[in-house]
Amino acid sequence: MTQLANKVALVTGASKGIGAGIAKALSAAGAAVVVNYAARRDAAERTVEAITAAGGRAVAVQADVSKAEEVRKLFEAAEAAFGAPDIVVNNAGVFGFGPIETVTQAEIGRQFAINVFGSLFVIQEAVRRFGAAGGSIINISSIGSRNTAPNMVVYSATKGAIDTITLGLSRELGPRHIRVSAIAPGFIKTEGLAEVGISPEMESHVVAMTPLGRPGMPDDVAKIAVFLASDAAAFVTGERIMASGGWR
Repeated sequence: MTQLANKVALVTGASKGIGAGIAKALSAAGAAVVVNYAARRDAAERTVEAITAAGGRAVAVQADVSKAEEVRKLFEAAEAAFGAPDIVVNNAGVFGFGPIETVTQAEIGRQFAINVFGSLFVIQEAVRRFGAAGGSIINISSIGSRNTAPNMVVYSATKGAIDTITLGLSRELGPRHIRVSAIAPGFIKTEGLAEVGISPEMESHVVAMTPLGRPGMPDDVAKIAVFLASDAAAFVTGERIMASGGWR
């Protein structure tokens, strides 16, 4: 496909999971892709290798998005590799679950620093570098932003902030031809979920609440990202699109 031909995309947290899926899908649609990672260089390089093996162009760039100076250097590296990005996906994120009285100040700070402050730092740099034609910013939210559950209120609060950022900036940046939208995934099978020890029983419980009767996969989210990045969504901004199989 070529709907993103001659476009440059930057995807944060793209070494694995949803981010890697989005990076591969944007490349398959014709974009050159900057694969950002925080620590897992090996995983980021595997994403790049998968893209280049399929005939695409990609480069891996390390940056901690919770630090504004590193975000600036990330965009400088992107420009050096492919030119200024036209598409920016705020996917980098962390989560941690537990009863509210056990959540430490450090953990609250970690989740907000990466999920919220990091997204804002990335958006600031994107807006500074988008040209007169504007661009597309895609934020990764969560169904938990509006339907939280016990033991996940801090994570849900960060994603609620993402929803607010998306709507507010769609209005602020629309006159500059910059579209800002969000995708709210439900239960998506990724390495991250496996690492926190989601049990087969928990997965079965979630699937039972999902009308489509299955867990999501990264590609289910990636297809929506390609749409939002493309001219097919030229009149779409400020929207929060759920990718949850109907689970609310």
